[in-house]
Parts: sequence; C-alpha cells; structure tokens
Amino acid sequence: MPRSSFQVRRIRPDEWTQVRDLRLRALRDPVSAIAFLDTFESASAQPDEFWQDRTARGAHGGQNAQFVAIAEDGEWFGSATVLGHRDASDSALVVGVYVADGHRGAGAIEQLLDECAAWSADLGFTELTLEVHVDNLRAQAAYERCGFVRTGQITELENGREYVMLRPLVPAVDDLVPAADEEGR
Repeated sequence: MPRSSFQVRRIRPDEWTQVRDLRLRALRDPVSAIAFLDTFESASAQPDEFWQDRTARGAHGGQNAQFVAIAEDGEWFGSATVLGHRDASDSALVVGVYVADGHRGAGAIEQLLDECAAWSADLGFTELTLEVHVDNLRAQAAYERCGFVRTGQITELENGREYVMLRPLVPAVDDLVPAADEEGR
C-alpha cells in the first residue's frame, strides 16, 4: 500500500550518497531499460567524484535542479530532475523521473513534477517538456494525470522511440481575461 506521508524538496550538496543510491535503485527497476538512457552497470562504476559533482549541480542554482521524495521514515523513494531544454530556450526538460514501487499512487509524482514546474517558471521558462518511451504506458498515464499532453513529436533515442510531452507553465491568454460579472461589467 502506498505511503501518504512524505516530503518533496530539492537535494542538498552533501547528500550525494543518497542521490547515488536512489539512482542505482531506479536503474534496477524492471522498466529502467526503456525509462533511462543509463544502466545500473555504468552508473555503479562511476567514482564518488561523479556523484558529488552531479549532486552539487542539482542542488545549487544554475540550469538544473533535482527534487526528491522522502518518506516520513527517511527513505528516499522518488526523484525528478529539470534542466534548460537542449533545443528550446523557452522550455525546461524533465529527466530521470522515478517513484519506487510501493510508493506509487500516493501523489509523489504530482509533487515532484509540480516542484519542477515551479522551479522552471521561476527561471522564466514557459513550458515543461519530457520524453517518455512509447512502450512505457505507466509513465505516460502518470504524466497525463500531471497535465502533460503529447505534442505529436516522436524522438529516436538509444533506448527507442519516445513521445515528447508538454505542460504549459503560464496560463493561456484567455485565462488572464477576467470574466464579466452578471451585469456585463
């Protein structure tokens, strides 16, 4: 049964061992081959300095941020990273999304993606994008629940074809115009 008591926050620079351990856990997930471009074998061979640098970059300012979901008992069970998009200056890209089995369905994915959206909007990005493998139906459904829609674009990556999904970060112009009251004022 999913736990409901958890917090979502940005990582801190001194938490590199937790960042590493959570990433390795994600790469052991049964769908990791289609969800991530990395492998457990490759990631586990990285030296401590790699993880320290990766964690520092996700913890401080700059053009990326990593957010984690932490259970009441201190277990790290979810993560999402957001960075400036490689191909679109107005778009931030979400990568490395993971919620451990046993914690799915408790709202962690929604909170992780909301933190990514808030960080992105604060930096002036107008949309949040992600790429999800065409065969990863569980992730597609979660992203749709979180306000992402398919753009119609498909990318070809090392792990196969991926749908590009988008979530606007600013309200549509129609949403900014106040509705007239009953008397038409």
